[in-house]
Amino acid sequence: MYTYPKEYDVIVVGAGHAGCEAALASSRMGCETLIITMNLDSIALMSCNPAIGGIAKGHLVREIDALGGEMAKCIDKTGIQFRVLNTSKGPAVQACRAQADKQLYRLAMKSTLEREKRLDIKQGIVDKILIENGRVVGISINTGISYRSKAVILTTGTFLKGLIHIGLVNFPAGRAGEFPAERLSDDLRDLGFMIGRLKTGTPPRLDAKTINFSKLTEQKGDYEPKPFSYSTERIIQKQISCYLTYTNEETHKIIRENLDRSPLYCGVIKGIGPRYCPSIEDKVKRFPDKDRHQVFLEPEGYETKEYYANGVSTSLPIDVQIKFLRTIEGLENVEIMRPGYAIEYDFVLPTQLMPTLETKLIKNLYHAGQINGTSGYEEAAAQGLMAGINASLSIKGMEPVILDRSEAYIGVMIDDLVTKGTEEPYRMFTSRAEYRLLLRQDNADLRLREKGYKIGLVKEEEFHRLIKKREGIKDTIEKLKRGILKSTEVVNKKLKAIGTHIINEPVSLIELLRRPEVKYKDLIQFMNGDLNNPPSPPLEKGGFSEIAEQVEIQVKYEGYIQRELACVERFKRLEEKRIPHGLDFKSIPGLSTEVKEKLSKVKPLSLGQASRISGVTPSAISILMIYLEQFKKTIIKYGNNS
Repeated sequence: MYTYPKEYDVIVVGAGHAGCEAALASSRMGCETLIITMNLDSIALMSCNPAIGGIAKGHLVREIDALGGEMAKCIDKTGIQFRVLNTSKGPAVQACRAQADKQLYRLAMKSTLEREKRLDIKQGIVDKILIENGRVVGISINTGISYRSKAVILTTGTFLKGLIHIGLVNFPAGRAGEFPAERLSDDLRDLGFMIGRLKTGTPPRLDAKTINFSKLTEQKGDYEPKPFSYSTERIIQKQISCYLTYTNEETHKIIRENLDRSPLYCGVIKGIGPRYCPSIEDKVKRFPDKDRHQVFLEPEGYETKEYYANGVSTSLPIDVQIKFLRTIEGLENVEIMRPGYAIEYDFVLPTQLMPTLETKLIKNLYHAGQINGTSGYEEAAAQGLMAGINASLSIKGMEPVILDRSEAYIGVMIDDLVTKGTEEPYRMFTSRAEYRLLLRQDNADLRLREKGYKIGLVKEEEFHRLIKKREGIKDTIEKLKRGILKSTEVVNKKLKAIGTHIINEPVSLIELLRRPEVKYKDLIQFMNGDLNNPPSPPLEKGGFSEIAEQVEIQVKYEGYIQRELACVERFKRLEEKRIPHGLDFKSIPGLSTEVKEKLSKVKPLSLGQASRISGVTPSAISILMIYLEQFKKTIIKYGNNS
């Protein structure tokens, strides 16, 4: 075994979305970093949907950006269609989504990695984690080279013993056309990690030359594309359309007739699939009353004819895929460029992690992405960023960054994984967040930018922009409070034109803005002659700025926001009750055997985390709270040696 002469601070295994964020974070925080991947041409490859964002996922991307990550900047450069989803609903569930040119995205991220001065990139297949005295010291690859480091981050995606299924044919692969990681999975088992098995899938890619677009419903992007990154001024590249069609009863009939050739229904696939992103076989089987399902045809880039058939993920044989696709309107003569397939892969049960994403079993070994049982680029990238941050902070002897459930969707996701675990590919939803009115995508910078700046990932000018924005919001709200609207014929005429009721006595602009039908932009028309105590300087004219957006949301939802903040205060009180490291839960009297086992397995850091473990009852939390108070008094009385 040859030992590479350069020793690293951090080694990142895998260069998918988790690996890229982890490597960039650690190198930008001053750590000498190595990222090692099976194929340099697959860095940041979008192996499934060529899109970033969506409901809750868009929130994660903006939080990544607020903390100083790269994903948002990369999609802003390479997106080919941008849309804000759920615009008819409240701000808590609105989210950005963008189609990407998948090759441009890959190349842009690869270029970003290559330009990072403390980051080395190498190709190789990692087959062993090197451990000394319970601490990671590096990795070795299949060509007989070992690399030494102070920390290792595993971001293995679907490569751990990956097995692809197309019909009843299966073969080992990390994804179509790439080798699986066989030995690394065995090595993790040998180290004592509990390993599970999951399944995910992807739809066929179609040849645009064989699609009749005249029969499809065109879906254009937003007229004024909204960037993901707070650092992007505007989107300047050309936008292209997606298209919508539907399956039908004939489609479903063909699928039902061929379920005996589906690995899902023949017992060939053992891994558990994603409940919220089912294959078309699952949809037809589970929802027999539905006579059609949506199919979104999404372009994979400017210079390719490949279209992603979103909505018909499948592992049926290729002949069946062709047959059922050709029953769909607009696809009567379609040709498949790449078949859909299912893939099974190993993952490491995430309850074996601390909230920093460091493993409990081995010091300075971190896991991020699909190795933790998650699905999706955005979930992976968020974990990679946090693993990179915390590995770097650990090496420097500094306190970790742990985002709680009231601070970020990232905090919700990581807490769910390390506290509850997962038995299926975990996907982020707004419904998972208790405080989603506070955790909106529009205010991710206000929540997290300062943290990113303090750890060195957010640049000085970006942080100053945040300060200016905060001051602008505060000043504008004060202006609205001071601006008193007179009750005059001219004013009431303007109010009628807006579509709101007239006033018979003076009203502040902030009270007016609280009306559901009144928007911030409506207030601009009320000038000095309409107001007592007109604000100086006056309200800004022109477009709807990010300051105006925040003011409108904060004013209109003030009551709801205050109620959620009160809930957060109660949540914080439980989170602040820390559980001493190494506490023997099995020695606590009054707890059931089941609760003792669950607490011992998860090893919660706080009473709040303990309360979220499945099966830990409120009465058990009360017992634990009393025990901790007595424990604290004993320590104070007798000291740490008691």
